Amino acid sequence: MTAIVVLGSANMDLVTYVDRVPRLGETVTGRELRTFPGGKGANQAVAAARAGGEVAMIGAVGDDAYGAQLRHTLEASGVDTDLLRTAEGPSGTAHVVVDDTGAHAIIAIPGANGTVTHLAPGEESLIAGASALLLQLEIPLNAVLAGALAARRHAVRTVLTPSPVQPLPPELLDAVDLLVPSEDAAATLTGIADARLSAEALLRRVPEVVIRMGAAGSLYAARGREPVTVPAPRVRAVDTTGAGDTFVGALAVALGEGRPMTDALRWASAAAALCVQRPGASASMPYRSEIGA
Repeated sequence: MTAIVVLGSANMDLVTYVDRVPRLGETVTGRELRTFPGGKGANQAVAAARAGGEVAMIGAVGDDAYGAQLRHTLEASGVDTDLLRTAEGPSGTAHVVVDDTGAHAIIAIPGANGTVTHLAPGEESLIAGASALLLQLEIPLNAVLAGALAARRHAVRTVLTPSPVQPLPPELLDAVDLLVPSEDAAATLTGIADARLSAEALLRRVPEVVIRMGAAGSLYAARGREPVTVPAPRVRAVDTTGAGDTFVGALAVALGEGRPMTDALRWASAAAALCVQRPGASASMPYRSEIGA
């Protein structure tokens, strides 16, 4: 099995389903409110574990009922939570609005995630034993950088999802092996709307890039190689929340198993396509047998 460590957030997602997202100052009537375990870190951990990886999670939950539920969800998917901290106070939450097209908007409140500012004892050793470290940006940047530098010291592949998008310090990018932004995030980071040109700009900072383009698939670019576009399966989206995290988790497993990048991207795209056909984030993530089918 591919050993993967995820350093990142765990949130409880409070999801409202509406015909359309309200404009500023407007009130609309929603159809339903549902609660799902989520957070970009926990989502990627669950996705990788269900795709067949041996996964451990580093982060923090609160000492509230949400924290207990988040920990249980991770463990039920086979994620090792021995080094998942419990902080005083509330767990992180994400307030999500999903419209009839499956598109979503999110407001994240860090809660316990904001206490993860550094690596705690035992966490670098855990990272050192992995084949890949998955990082996102829903915990303080100091911890993300500490994790990336630890992975670099131990020659562990570092995969960064730059979301929520923000300026990335050079010392972090120098420690990243594979950057996996959405098309919008890539455009924000580079100031270039065209995905291929944006990928070229990002390759000046990191050796490999995969740009997620939603229904249009994904674009892979590496230094010294021609870019490759891999199409996504055509499906009807119900809820796109967690699709990007599903993609990254499955991709990390496939690459850890030694699959060629294009095959790994097809596998990851199949996982994401299954995810968007179901409501919720971690609750919608497929198992290995489903992806293979």
